[in-house]
Amino acid sequence: MIETVVLGASNNPSRYSYIAVERLKNYNHKVYPIGIKKGEIAGVKIINDLPIISNVHTVTLYLNPKRQKEYYNYILNLKPKRVIFNPGTENNELKEILEKNNIKTIENCTLVMLSNNLF
Repeated sequence: MIETVVLGASNNPSRYSYIAVERLKNYNHKVYPIGIKKGEIAGVKIINDLPIISNVHTVTLYLNPKRQKEYYNYILNLKPKRVIFNPGTENNELKEILEKNNIKTIENCTLVMLSNNLF
């Protein structure tokens, strides 16, 4: 089971972050959807604050680069093994910060990675 934080989780079923949470759960990953709106996805409550979570393996981003800035320290404090930049979230500034802190970065789509068994 891979502990995964979905940063930018939405309660809107048509959003990719919503679908990602559903699929991660279906693949038996422990998922922490973090977003600004209240709600739940596949029985998992959307977290509206920034809790410290232990043993995070992956942070998958669903925030545009401007919105990511306020989460830089949070992501670093989670100490994930990797961060996935989904399409539209690519951010060279954050990528450099993460890599300097020995956190692997991947520019890919979480949904494609899951369906191709590359997650």
